[in-house]
Amino acid sequence: MGVDVSGRWDGERPDARGVSRARALRRTQTVAERRLWEVLRKRKLGIRRQAPMGPYVVDFVCHAARLVIEIDGYYHGSDDARRKDAERDAWLRARGYRVIRFPEKEVRERLPEIAERIAAEASTPAPDPSPLKGEGDSL
Repeated sequence: MGVDVSGRWDGERPDARGVSRARALRRTQTVAERRLWEVLRKRKLGIRRQAPMGPYVVDFVCHAARLVIEIDGYYHGSDDARRKDAERDAWLRARGYRVIRFPEKEVRERLPEIAERIAAEASTPAPDPSPLKGEGDSL
């Protein structure tokens, strides 16, 4: 499980619902997600958008750097949403991925700085942690 030589996720495959959900999310991205994607894809960092990973669809992922980028809208402020986000982050970290989150409003207001931070994180090769031993870092 992890990343194959092409930089693609080779872990737990999503079911057909996960793939169709990812496609639908690509068509209905928020303004912040769309603007961030326009900037990131020009940098050719190997980042994918609305990518299915196991039971989840992540906003953005760079498999080579084992980096997941999440853009959190207003609905992420509830206790239930924070609990679900924590479960999702733990699932991703257990598979060796780092997760960074940005509030949607911050992406709209500080797009250049956020894109720069993501580019720096995506350009830094991830260590090969042993998720089974709980190694690796979280941002």
